[in-house]
Amino acid sequence: MRISLLTYSTRPRGGVVHTLALAEALARAGQQVTVWSLGRGGDAAFFRPVAPAVRLRLVPFPDVPGEDVGARILRSIEVLGAAFTAGDADVVHAQDCISANAVGDCVRTVHHLDTFTTPELAACHERAVVAPRALVCVSAAVAAEVATGWGRVATVIPNGVDAGRFAAAAGPAGAAGRRAWRERLGRYVLAVGGIEPRKGTLDLVEAFALVQRQRPELSLVVAGGETLFDYRDYRTRVFDRAAQLGVAPVVLGPVDHDALPTLVAAAEAFAFPSTKEGFGLAAMEALAAGVPVVTRDLPVLREVFDGAAAFADDPAGLAAGLLAGGSPAQRAAGRALAAGHSWDAAARAHLDLYRSL
Repeated sequence: MRISLLTYSTRPRGGVVHTLALAEALARAGQQVTVWSLGRGGDAAFFRPVAPAVRLRLVPFPDVPGEDVGARILRSIEVLGAAFTAGDADVVHAQDCISANAVGDCVRTVHHLDTFTTPELAACHERAVVAPRALVCVSAAVAAEVATGWGRVATVIPNGVDAGRFAAAAGPAGAAGRRAWRERLGRYVLAVGGIEPRKGTLDLVEAFALVQRQRPELSLVVAGGETLFDYRDYRTRVFDRAAQLGVAPVVLGPVDHDALPTLVAAAEAFAFPSTKEGFGLAAMEALAAGVPVVTRDLPVLREVFDGAAAFADDPAGLAAGLLAGGSPAQRAAGRALAAGHSWDAAARAHLDLYRSL
């Protein structure tokens, strides 16, 4: 089968991680796979090496100084759509609203749903749920939102997880890497995903101020954060509030692909206070490394992590969970949960869907 997968960026966001891992698994299953993406800001490659069996088509997308979010969304759709050629592909599968708008009739994965105030982005989001031929959701909770809001039935195919990579980082092979992170950062609580409203960073800062009262030796480390959107105002609010509370977050930005597993494995705990998620891949990677996870109590995260993570409704609950750490039984459950999600299984489920269409 000839499959074109499309994503909006080469940088390490969850949907991009999903696209590459799924493409490689489909190629291992004997399929002919091409991944299309915008090469933002001069990017000439993805954030990590991609298996040679996967063909890559990166469309140049230079930055435009002063361009606002709405204009950038419209230009993204136009540039990707103009460059994309389906050719003789049997399946065109878009992984986000930008690529779904660019190619029109397609399969589309809805990773999570959100509410946008930028008109161009709101319209992009709406069309990308209504127009595709078929929808995939990575959790039943998001599929239920799609059914309630749009009356569409989505096929639920959970993410895979590269559990072995994160488990190895927690073992002897990762000892040097973990030691290097601890020498640099000390003992720390980790959040991955950057500083943005959807990641609940303000609540995390409030919670960490409570954590520091009992564990002053801990620091708060935030990694990741590549996004299309401009969150400067929100970041200012986060840093202003942190200063008021005496919290000094260490913001790493994007972390090299090879260095990320040991950063995760060296953490005392993993904070995941997102207000919107579709699956929670970063938290699942932390479980694979045996790191206790504390997450916001959302239906989708209950679905994915129940029995393997602690849940919190507010900063006080988040702080309590981070201070408690995970029990041996909970850590074992987390490792088992992560190991049970494979990209090869996800690829087989996608092939079943493609054939049904």
